[in-house]
Amino acid sequence: MIAIVDYGLGNLASVRNMLKKAGASSEITRDPDLILKADRVILPGVGAFGLGMANLHSFELVEVLKEKAQTGNPMLGICLGAQLMTTFSEENGCNGLNFFDARTSRFPNNGDLKVPHMGWSNVTIEQSEHPLFASIALPPRYYFVHSYYMHAKSESDLLCSCRYGLSFAAGLAKDNLAGVQFHPEKSHVFGLQLMKNFIAWK
Repeated sequence: MIAIVDYGLGNLASVRNMLKKAGASSEITRDPDLILKADRVILPGVGAFGLGMANLHSFELVEVLKEKAQTGNPMLGICLGAQLMTTFSEENGCNGLNFFDARTSRFPNNGDLKVPHMGWSNVTIEQSEHPLFASIALPPRYYFVHSYYMHAKSESDLLCSCRYGLSFAAGLAKDNLAGVQFHPEKSHVFGLQLMKNFIAWK
């Protein structure tokens, strides 16, 4: 069973529908026992970093997610969920889950760059052998909506990258953990294949 973490933010039904298309059952939950027992976990999210962390603390899910991250079961963060897996965000000046040694920063307001970054963008795969990108047509294109971007201190954590005025981490990955800035649930065939790969990831 795949647990989709419900902490009050995110396109939960859209994620579940894409998983169903990919051939997997899932459950939207904030029950700690279900999350800990799940074969794999998705941490979705749309909204502000500070509110996301506040909600995770309010529902007593921070330590649950940290415990789950140590089990070896695959965990995928999506958009805000991926940002919450970083160490710190400039948005609200808030600490994250610290799964990745990475920061989340706001795109610069330089006049030429519209913020948020919204729409379809090509992604460069940096970890070519990672299970999430198996059988993905090149170059992969995904749908983004975000005003803040992730950047990792270690290049080894960089799963994929994208350019929008500057180069940023479109995805981070380490061991059984991954986070993607884009929305696979809105990314048609590319997102569907990534979800299938997540289901098969061991």
